[in-house]
Amino acid sequence: MSPKHIVILGGSYGGVSTAHNVLKHILPSLPDSSTYQVVLVSTSSHAMCRPAAPRALISDEMFDQDRLFVSIPQQFAQYKSGFRLVNGTATELRHDQRTVSVDVAGTVEQIEYHAVVVATGSSTYSPLFGFNRDESFLRASWIAFREALPAAKSIVIAGGGPTGVEVAGELGEFLNGRAGWFSAKLAQPKVAITLVSASAQLLPNMRPAIALKAEAYLAKVGVTVVKDARVKDVARQGSRAPADDAQQAGTSHGPGIDDVAAKATLSLDNGTVIDADVYIPAFGARPNTAFVTDGSLLTADGRIATNPSTLRVDAAGPRVYAVGDASSYAQPSIHQTLAAIPVLTANIKRDLLAAAGKDAGGEDRAFREDTRETQLVPIGTSQGVGAVMGYQLPSFLVWLIKGRDYWLWTTGSLWSGKQWAKEG
Repeated sequence: MSPKHIVILGGSYGGVSTAHNVLKHILPSLPDSSTYQVVLVSTSSHAMCRPAAPRALISDEMFDQDRLFVSIPQQFAQYKSGFRLVNGTATELRHDQRTVSVDVAGTVEQIEYHAVVVATGSSTYSPLFGFNRDESFLRASWIAFREALPAAKSIVIAGGGPTGVEVAGELGEFLNGRAGWFSAKLAQPKVAITLVSASAQLLPNMRPAIALKAEAYLAKVGVTVVKDARVKDVARQGSRAPADDAQQAGTSHGPGIDDVAAKATLSLDNGTVIDADVYIPAFGARPNTAFVTDGSLLTADGRIATNPSTLRVDAAGPRVYAVGDASSYAQPSIHQTLAAIPVLTANIKRDLLAAAGKDAGGEDRAFREDTRETQLVPIGTSQGVGAVMGYQLPSFLVWLIKGRDYWLWTTGSLWSGKQWAKEG
């Protein structure tokens, strides 16, 4: 008899966390638990501390690579049965047939699911910031970027959100150093670094006072900020990105590896033209939902239309769920993903017990998004701005919590499943 597959699409924070919870706390509670199998589908065999990319892209010396990139098979070796890793890319979800198609090295495997969790996350417009494909593609992008960096005299970063500010701060300090305590800005930066923001302030989800503090910190590492302007056109020199960089099954891609090292002429919508030796698009991300061919399951911005309370995808039939950046239940962020995992897994457990003829009792567990101002933004290796649950934090605490290693101190227990040792 073929196993009942609990398919989890995505091998990052949401997918790995869900898989550990199902294996630890749900399968043991089900009748005939040996008849179930957790199938984790991931484009990469590694998980990565994605928030660390703004610093990690500069040099491998910035972080212990064995902690930055962690083998998924090693993290799940503790489970002797009931688990399978499929190193591939989801290409089609057929909720009417309850199947998922996965491209595994050019061969399509169709998996019938008893339950499925979409945790495919999002892709950035630059390949520098995460697994738009896999670990090898990301590392190749970093190598190309690092080779171009020593000769760069002008760098333009588009995007005034956390990623853009963090990248500007890291590159500014690394290339230009930092102004003294009594200087408001770096007088003669070695490299001209320009940060272009479409908003009237940096960090548009933060209060203006915090945004102004971020701008002041950037000035001290030689970063010039241009606000209320968008990059309208990019003319790259010598770009020869492969055709499949634009669209790969299951995930969207922006510039290819060659583009991270290509010089560019940028036209802004305010009429300004800027020449850049290096151009970095750092303005948001796109949900990895191209494999969902039924548009009725998607919101206008391409995310999975998810019940914000139960995390079920109600329109897709029984035992279909979504969490993380690919889901509409909350604003995309790692802390919202991790906060949702106990709710998600509690409701998966209820549904699987019901499908097995067991009464779970009680009511669904409900998720409520925390909309208070929460964001931590390091600016270089020693400063930063931010707030947690509406309370502004001093620069020292931003460094202590995030800026010293960009959350790397938290990921060991998460990837190994120790963070989920207790249920709920």
